[in-house]
Amino acid sequence: MENSNIIIRAALPTDAQYAKTITDEMESSAQARGTGIAKRTPEYVTQKMNEGKAVIAITTGGEWVGFCYIETWEGEYVANSGLIVAPKFRKSGVAKAIKEKIFRLSREKYPNAKIFGLTTGLAVMKINSELGYEPVTYSELTQDEKFWAGCKSCVNYEILMSKDRKNCMCTAMLYDPADHYEPAETKKYFEENKNIFERLMRFKRWKLLKPFFDKHSNNGNGGGGGVKAMFRYFFHF
Repeated sequence: MENSNIIIRAALPTDAQYAKTITDEMESSAQARGTGIAKRTPEYVTQKMNEGKAVIAITTGGEWVGFCYIETWEGEYVANSGLIVAPKFRKSGVAKAIKEKIFRLSREKYPNAKIFGLTTGLAVMKINSELGYEPVTYSELTQDEKFWAGCKSCVNYEILMSKDRKNCMCTAMLYDPADHYEPAETKKYFEENKNIFERLMRFKRWKLLKPFFDKHSNNGNGGGGGVKAMFRYFFHF
């Protein structure tokens, strides 16, 4: 991380003063991307701070920089959710540092849990890959109804439900402590295939946002068997 004046630590109850700023920035960022995330209230963020299930970044002068929190599902799954960085501090390495901190906190609190995430961004995929996450299908995530209910406030919820919760704009990633590759391996895999992932994400946005697209109109012969296999596996097209 470039800025030595930024402190990244477990959030405290006194950090509730930043809750509304955090949720406002979450909503603003989602609107700017045009993809949407599950909406969270200041009260919800404050609860996570009170429970010791969040990480916050602030400057030494007390300015809010970034945030992320932990959610648990079925006693078996953990999600590091709501990663957000204030606009002026983006592209400085803060997001990566927050992800590393919340990942370590999750492993400490829930050493046997599977840690998963949903993201619409290639940058977050890269960070996750460096921690040991792997891209997976939605079927490998928690099936807890409360988790999926949290997506109702997302602008893409209709897409999610139209695909029977097997696909949406987000890419699913998972770290399984009982069965996982080493971070060096997942990082290498991402770097070798990041151009393909970028193409897949662009294709997903195009495909899912065209509800009247004739899915049978592009079934002709052609090359790219490996890429097509990745489409089918991750995105159920």
